[in-house]
Amino acid sequence: MRYKDMSKGLIILLGLAVIAAFTANFLLPKGIALVGQWDESQGVITARAKDDVVDDDLEIDDVEIAKQIYGSGEAVFVDARSREDYEEGHIKGAVSLPVGQFHDFIDAFKAQYSTASTIVTYCSGRTCDDSHKLARLFFEQGYTRVSVFIDGYPGWEAEGFPIE
Repeated sequence: MRYKDMSKGLIILLGLAVIAAFTANFLLPKGIALVGQWDESQGVITARAKDDVVDDDLEIDDVEIAKQIYGSGEAVFVDARSREDYEEGHIKGAVSLPVGQFHDFIDAFKAQYSTASTIVTYCSGRTCDDSHKLARLFFEQGYTRVSVFIDGYPGWEAEGFPIE
């Protein structure tokens, strides 16, 4: 009889702990995501549905389409990765604008490329959302023709397309 009461008490305590944990997770802005997009074949992986920067409508999810846009010469490809990653290799002719240093370099970028420019951001592939963050920052600066190449530099390089 005593074990039955103890088991019942432990189950109740465990239930209360789970409810408290889910409540805290829900209320915290940096809580752990319970839902997300985890399949790379579907696009950029993302953990947080409620405040996520990933906008699927902006995505170029086919490297051949990105190559066609590149070949047209009408778009500016912008690398969202760090300067070090950019210097190790990037899409030929791409402009480096690390997302973490956006505000340091946006004035120089705007002096060279008007807000009417077509921009394609990219980073380190589908496990990286920096290109989406950069796209959002471009929209905040008045750029309206912004896309995100989700396969990024690794996808481009794997196809043997022009790199520097």
